[in-house]
Amino acid sequence: MTSEAHSSHQCCWFGSPRGYRIWSRLLWVLLLGIIPGSLAQQGTQPQSIKIEGDITLGGLFPVHSRGPAGIPCGEIKREKGIHRLEAMLYALDQINSDPDLLPNITLGARILDTCSRDTYALEQSLTFVQALIQKDNSDVRCSNGEPPIIPKPERVVGVIGASGSSVSIMVANVLRLFAIPQISYASTAPELSDNSRYEFFSRVVPPDSYQAQAMVDIVKAMGWNYVSTLASEGNYGESGVDAFIQISREAGGLCIAQSIKIPREPRPGEFDKIVKRLMETSNARGVIIFANEDDIKRVLQAAKKANLTGHFLFVGSDSWGAKNSAIEDHEEVAEGAVTILPKRASIDGFDQYFTSRSLENNRRNIWFAEFWEDDFKCKLTRPGVKYEPGRRKCTGEERISRDSQYEQEGKVQFVIDAVYAMAHALHSMHLDLCPGSMGVCEKMDPVEGRMLLQYIRSVNFNGSAGTGVMFNENGDAPGRYDIFQYQLSNVSNPGYKVIGQWTNHLRLNPEEMQWSGGDHKIPESVCSFPCESGERKKMVKGVPCCWHCELCDGYQYLLDEFTCDMCPFDMRPLKNRTGCRPTPIIKLEWSSPWAIIPVFLAILGILATTGVIVTFVRFNDTPIVRASGRELSYVLLTGIFLIYLITFLMIAEPSVVVCAFRRLFLGLGMCISYSAMLTKTNRIYRIFEQGKKSVTPPKFISPTSQLIITFILISVQLFGVFIWFGVMPPHTIIDYEEQKPPNPEFARGVLKCDMSDLSLMLCLSYSIVLMITCTVYAIKSRGVPETFNEAKPIGFTMYTTCIIWLAFVPIFFGTAQSTEKMFIQTTTLTVSMSLSATVSLGMLYIPKVYVIIFHPEQNVQKRKRSFKAIVQAATVSTHLSQKSSEKHNGESKVETDRSQ
Repeated sequence: MTSEAHSSHQCCWFGSPRGYRIWSRLLWVLLLGIIPGSLAQQGTQPQSIKIEGDITLGGLFPVHSRGPAGIPCGEIKREKGIHRLEAMLYALDQINSDPDLLPNITLGARILDTCSRDTYALEQSLTFVQALIQKDNSDVRCSNGEPPIIPKPERVVGVIGASGSSVSIMVANVLRLFAIPQISYASTAPELSDNSRYEFFSRVVPPDSYQAQAMVDIVKAMGWNYVSTLASEGNYGESGVDAFIQISREAGGLCIAQSIKIPREPRPGEFDKIVKRLMETSNARGVIIFANEDDIKRVLQAAKKANLTGHFLFVGSDSWGAKNSAIEDHEEVAEGAVTILPKRASIDGFDQYFTSRSLENNRRNIWFAEFWEDDFKCKLTRPGVKYEPGRRKCTGEERISRDSQYEQEGKVQFVIDAVYAMAHALHSMHLDLCPGSMGVCEKMDPVEGRMLLQYIRSVNFNGSAGTGVMFNENGDAPGRYDIFQYQLSNVSNPGYKVIGQWTNHLRLNPEEMQWSGGDHKIPESVCSFPCESGERKKMVKGVPCCWHCELCDGYQYLLDEFTCDMCPFDMRPLKNRTGCRPTPIIKLEWSSPWAIIPVFLAILGILATTGVIVTFVRFNDTPIVRASGRELSYVLLTGIFLIYLITFLMIAEPSVVVCAFRRLFLGLGMCISYSAMLTKTNRIYRIFEQGKKSVTPPKFISPTSQLIITFILISVQLFGVFIWFGVMPPHTIIDYEEQKPPNPEFARGVLKCDMSDLSLMLCLSYSIVLMITCTVYAIKSRGVPETFNEAKPIGFTMYTTCIIWLAFVPIFFGTAQSTEKMFIQTTTLTVSMSLSATVSLGMLYIPKVYVIIFHPEQNVQKRKRSFKAIVQAATVSTHLSQKSSEKHNGESKVETDRSQ
């Protein structure tokens, strides 16, 4: 096994393109024309590792980093380059020594360095297709006229690699033309899942679309809905972020504040600008980062420089993974970063293999000496190379892991699995095409690439870490990831800690997470904080994760997170406005101050009225009682008693019976009282008016007539009430509008009878008409001598009553909009009625009772007056009033009176 350089013969076939097949020639012209620094142009030959075997596999590894401008390759990459390359060599050794896998068939390899550059990798990969280009050399002759001797290049049946997605994409475009299957161990760009463009590409690592899905699940599990994204320019970074944005858009509930791309060749100060841009949306503390190791490091550096340690909450892709080199010297800024890596395990067999490698036993790896110098920081002496005096000389006795730091690179497992996948596919193909054959049979010589691809897609075996290796129809491996968090505050074991897994769905352990300062509470990365209870979201146009919170006010409740709706008329919102609750039902309670005063007045009035009635009944035949008109007095006292009694009906809990009695007695008591007083004043007025005209007494002045007239007047009220009963039977209602203040906490439903303000006034209107009419007759009868009947007491009663009711009207209707309407109006009405009854009782009957009780000597029979005497008294009274009027009107009238 040796390393060798590919060279063309001294009679190079590049000189005679005439014999090429047309498609082959066009391909080479295209490749040589578009690739700067190609092999033909450079005049140099790529170095590669050549391992002999019956079947040759290709290998592409980033042994060196990208070089500066004009130079393809830079410094050696110890982990991503040498570790992975040695993993392929290790896997080949294991397969070739396995008697059950490809027995009697040896796998060889041609391994190339991509130098982490896609264009350079494309140049190198041309080596793999040389044997497949058919050439016609019939016209080619050497200078001596003999045909040229052209060594036949080995045929590569499949390629392991490449590492970077951009490199794999470039190489896959060429290998597809020649039907060479390719299995990558590290390329995760979602673009490579396009089976129509990259049909010969497979990979043992899951694509970034799975990774992006896992990262979306992580972000949502932490309750974030507003994040920014950072991507390194190139297929890996841009495709990863695109997949993340697409999946988050489909999932919903996650918004991208900013999506920033890191240039491939960043200018000085570029990362400071990036951090400044991220701070433009400072609420988006979560930063999703698909970037290479160098870019990650410089982002952390810029954040530290801007004094933003602890502000950004990074969620890193597998390029960050669990690498300490990416966060070196910036651990405080990276604290709390959640990263993701394809599920992997450290392969113990490889550790034993690699740590045993030395300069003596590993000459097949042409780059191992360079690795040795870099790993042990020493210098090997080589012919023609000047020794650097300031650097330690390598002794060759150094040992990996003993004299240098060693940690198995994360993708070693996948390199081994990729080689084994190719071996298992070849093994299955051999079993089908060469049954019983002890080596490569004719059907497998050469190996047909499209058929091998079918076998590759069908493999299913346990890989080096014990997990299944398989491919879907697009050549993608299943998504299996470990989720890490960098925990600096974990004093017992600072560093990356596994906090969950993702295998088609997320399993995260939030209790294992730890943030800056050792805090276990997950920080927030949201555009808008959740609305308080009872607040709706008013969305910001175009940004579905941003909103303003608006309180559902008044009688509104939160129907859903975006809508406030009114509670039903009989309900009010809960205190947290998440629903509605029944409005409390109230009524006027007996213990209420609004009820105590009217009830007290009514009780006094009932007692006083009862006392007057008892007194009148007891002294029913005494002159004062007879003179006051016993029949109408008892009727009037009954009306006064009912007026007092209505107070209790107005305060009692409304029911159908109570409402019926309210309708009946509300106007009846006043109607009885004022009908009796009207009949009295009308009788007096008619008597004195008739006396002025003749000595004949007017009709209907007897007690019986007076009672009939009174009952006729009362019947009008009763008739109206019974019509009301028939048209609208009494019932109770709950009025939810009466006590509905702006603050729903004070809202109450009022249990009341079905009497509106209008119907109540109509019920009293007839009594008011009687009262006004009575007042008019009282005014007309004001000239009646005091010795005659009750005209003047009735007049004073009516004047006072009118004043009371004139005061009642503005109070009653002025409080119609008050939240205390029911209480104020009920109290006002009952007090007004009690006062009017008290005035009637006090003016008409208290003086009589006083005389009857305390001055019985005055309760004697007076001389009985005939109607003639009453007429004479009326005439004298009229004459006196005329003389008084004439005296006030002038002298001429006085003289005339005297002459008479």
